[in-house]
Amino acid sequence: MAGSGGGLDCDAAALAEARAFNEDLTRRLSMLPDQWSYPPAVIRERRAEGLGPFPQPPKSPDAQTLSIEGPHGPVPLRVLRPTTREPRGAYLHFHGGGWTLGAADEQDPRLAEIAERTGLAVVSVAYRLAPEHPYPQGPDDCETAALWLFREGARAFGGTRFAIGGESAGANLAATTLLRLRDRHGAADAFAAAVLVCGCFDLRLTPSARNWGPRKLVLNSRDIDQFVRHYLAHGTDPADPDVSPLLADLAGMPPAHFVVGDADPLLDDTLFMAARWRAAGCPAELVVVPEGCHLFQHFPLEIARASNAAIDAFLTRTLA
Repeated sequence: MAGSGGGLDCDAAALAEARAFNEDLTRRLSMLPDQWSYPPAVIRERRAEGLGPFPQPPKSPDAQTLSIEGPHGPVPLRVLRPTTREPRGAYLHFHGGGWTLGAADEQDPRLAEIAERTGLAVVSVAYRLAPEHPYPQGPDDCETAALWLFREGARAFGGTRFAIGGESAGANLAATTLLRLRDRHGAADAFAAAVLVCGCFDLRLTPSARNWGPRKLVLNSRDIDQFVRHYLAHGTDPADPDVSPLLADLAGMPPAHFVVGDADPLLDDTLFMAARWRAAGCPAELVVVPEGCHLFQHFPLEIARASNAAIDAFLTRTLA
C-alpha cells in the first residue's frame, strides 16, 4: 500500500481478492435499476428495509440515542460505548451517503469495533439529509453536535480526548465542522485527531471524479453530480469553502489520517486534501490502497480489515 506514516500490510492474495470483488460488484450493480429513477426518500426507505444493493448490518443492542437541540430542530446522536472499560473520550462520526442517503444506525458493527479497540465512545450524528434539507442544514447539525461534545463531552464520556471523522460526504462534513469550529468559535483545538475516509472535498468535482465515467463501482461520476445537486439545491456556489473544504485555509487543523482506494472516483479529493493539509503545516498521514473501491472498508475484504485496523491504531496513538 502506498502511504506516508500509515502504510498497510496486505499481500498479493488480498489485492487479488479485492480485484475480483470489484469486478463482481461492478457486474452486479450494472444489472440493477437506475437508483435516480426513484426519489431519495424512496431509496432510503428501501435501504432501511434491506432492499438496497448492500445488506444492512445488524443494529447494536448496546447503542443509545441522545437528542440535542440544533438550529433546525432536534439532532439525534447514536452512541456506542466500549463494553469492557469506561470511555476515555469520544469519536464524533459523520456517516456517508452523498449528503442525501445513509443513516447513523447503518454502521453499528464498525463503530462498536472502533469503541472497543480505542476506548473511545463513538457518537454518530443523524444529520439532516438533502434534498429535503439541503445545505446548510446538514453541516449546521454537525457543527451543533461538535459544539455539544466540546462542551459536554468530559461529563458525558469521562475524558477530553476527542476525535472527529467520517466517510465520503461524512469526511467532507468533518472537515467543514473543524473549519467552522476554528473560524466561528475559536475552538481550533477542540479535536485532537481527524479520520477522513474517501472524502469528497471539492464539489466542483476533481479530475478523478469528473473523468471516472459511468462505471458503477459503488459510485460513479453521475452519482457524485446528483449528490451535489441535491445538497446545493438552493444554488450555493460549489466553490464556497464551507461546502468544498479543499478550497479553505487549512491552518490549525489537527493530525489527520487520510485513506482512499485507487479504484475510487474520489481518489483525487483525498490526494489533493492531504497535500493541502500538509502544506498548511498540519500533520497528515496518507494511505492509498490498491484495488480499493469507494468505501471498501465496509466490505468483507482483507484490505478493509487492514485499513480499519490502521484507522483504529491512528486514533489510539494520536489520542494517547
